[in-house]
Amino acid sequence: MTDTNDKPLAGRVALVTGSSRGIGAATARALAAAGAHVVITARKTRDLEDVEEAIHEAGGTATIAPMDLAESDSIARLAAAVAERWNRLDVLVINAAMLPALMPVTQIESKGFNQALTLNVLATQALLAAFDPLLKRSDAGRVIGLTSSVGAEPRAYWGAYGASKAAFDTLLSCYGQEVQNISKTRVAILDPGATRTEMRARAYPGEDPQTVKPPEDVAGRIVQMLLEDFPTLHRERVENAR
Repeated sequence: MTDTNDKPLAGRVALVTGSSRGIGAATARALAAAGAHVVITARKTRDLEDVEEAIHEAGGTATIAPMDLAESDSIARLAAAVAERWNRLDVLVINAAMLPALMPVTQIESKGFNQALTLNVLATQALLAAFDPLLKRSDAGRVIGLTSSVGAEPRAYWGAYGASKAAFDTLLSCYGQEVQNISKTRVAILDPGATRTEMRARAYPGEDPQTVKPPEDVAGRIVQMLLEDFPTLHRERVENAR
């Protein structure tokens, strides 16, 4: 993906999950500003419409796809719709995630843990399975998964979320190894670090949000990664520059 003009991603089709707010919404706007047509998906239609409107007002294009990634067959239906309209997918940003309540491992609530595993792990595998054929039809298919440091560095009380993100990282890494020699698809895992999001606010209720970077910083890095043409199995962390 070469930067040849002010719309370096023109002609590209990108899908961003969890794009109704936070990092996902910022990423959708940034990709659209770079010229990509962005498919934005999340559960709340009104929030998606707000993101779509902001993209259109800025001169970009987007398609909303309200859905719950945890619902049976929802991902397959989305992949079929993308295939029918574009017959390929150039960029897949897996951002949607669920943070269960923070508590000791011995007290983890099964309902919240199951929800986190369903969205953070099972839906990730379903996304990769459903969109793999479309990514392979692109001349430069790219997958970027948003992770967390607690997946690689366990932290007390973060066991449920950390376990789900460790599994998330493993799925992406294995997929990257499996496709690197048989396709042009490349895979990266991005740890956004401390970022001003609703999830962060729930995890750190006493933190001043102005002390951590805004979602736009992470979104900008994602676009830059695509323009730099990252090597497969690339992994990095977006540090707080403030």
